[in-house]
Amino acid sequence: MRLRYNTRLYPSAGQRQALARAFGCARMVFNDGLRARQEAHAAGLPYISDGELAKRVITQAKKTPERAWLGEVSAAVLQQALADLNAAYRNFFASITGKRKGRKVAAPRYRSKRDNHQAIRFTKNARFCVTAGGKLRLPKIGDVPVRWSRALPSEPSSVTVVMDAAGRYFASFVVQVAERPLPAVDAETGVDLGLGHFAVLTGGRKIDAPRFLRRAEKKIKRLQRALSRKQKGSNNRAKARRAVARQHAKVADARREFHHRESTKIIRENQTVVVEDLAVAGLARTRLARSVHDAGWSAFVGMLEYKAALYGRAFHRIDRWFPSSKLCSACGALAGSMPLGVRSWTCPCGAVHDRDVNAAINILAAGRAERLNASHTRGRDGGCRPGGGQVRPPLAVARPSEAGSHRGAACTRGTD
Repeated sequence: MRLRYNTRLYPSAGQRQALARAFGCARMVFNDGLRARQEAHAAGLPYISDGELAKRVITQAKKTPERAWLGEVSAAVLQQALADLNAAYRNFFASITGKRKGRKVAAPRYRSKRDNHQAIRFTKNARFCVTAGGKLRLPKIGDVPVRWSRALPSEPSSVTVVMDAAGRYFASFVVQVAERPLPAVDAETGVDLGLGHFAVLTGGRKIDAPRFLRRAEKKIKRLQRALSRKQKGSNNRAKARRAVARQHAKVADARREFHHRESTKIIRENQTVVVEDLAVAGLARTRLARSVHDAGWSAFVGMLEYKAALYGRAFHRIDRWFPSSKLCSACGALAGSMPLGVRSWTCPCGAVHDRDVNAAINILAAGRAERLNASHTRGRDGGCRPGGGQVRPPLAVARPSEAGSHRGAACTRGTD
């Protein structure tokens, strides 16, 4: 499998100027290509092919006085910028035709020089390399010092140089990594993500929510007020903006480190991990948006998924509409309405449930049932075979008085 290894770069003043030129040239080529295709579409002309577009905005543009400075940077940077535009168009066309699954993808947009996040990419054809002294050699930029936290497991196929809003530089290497299966264990767990506790596991372990953004909110507000008082376009305003960006970067780094630590621990201790497919995008439009973004559930689940594949563990998602909190894990009875304020409840069968622990138990049980369904209906080769039956009980038919959705019923799904 392919993974990204990120390392910190420390370019000199001259190298920062060279990188700024490369960022600007890549942005200009991207915008020129986008403008050419938009103008052709508006004029009713055929779609400009990738090869013809490269000839117009790179090869021929370098010969004009207006774009002669494109020759000051590596040609690979310009070609990769155009490749990004072509990929964006392909994703857009696949989305509107229904070939691409998931959320709809918008058409490509112009890149702004005022964007504080800039990136360029070098492939093997650009002949970048890591020197014997541990520096990253980039064409027409030089040997950039790197702070290595770990060695690369294999030769990288590409590297992306990124400058974030805080003015920091990073190198993101794409490397091929072999699977490293861990010794098998008997434990399995379901993971219930929430806001009161970041995660609750089937065994009853509760991971506290660190709330990194909430803890840094007071300092961020003070820096934001200082930024608002600075005159637009002044150096002091630029310094204040970087101070705000650095504080946000600290919050993001702490959250990422927390996600890595907890996801690695869960994967090492369990052979199978089952999570709920949360509608994070929908929850981010509610009054809980700040807390949802602060938790970073999507990033955490993504780490669980790729680490399970890397270390030979099983990973499964269940449907987001599964009533994990309201379903009694002892008798299977489904409770009625259960607001978020209800943290424990008693089933008519006599079982007393902690809301989050009960949800984690049900999530694991649902994951087992769905995997068993798949094994009954498919052979080891993945092909369908007769004789498989449904393991989970069928859904009950709604009565006429029960049909329909209540207003706001789906707004808080997944926050328990």
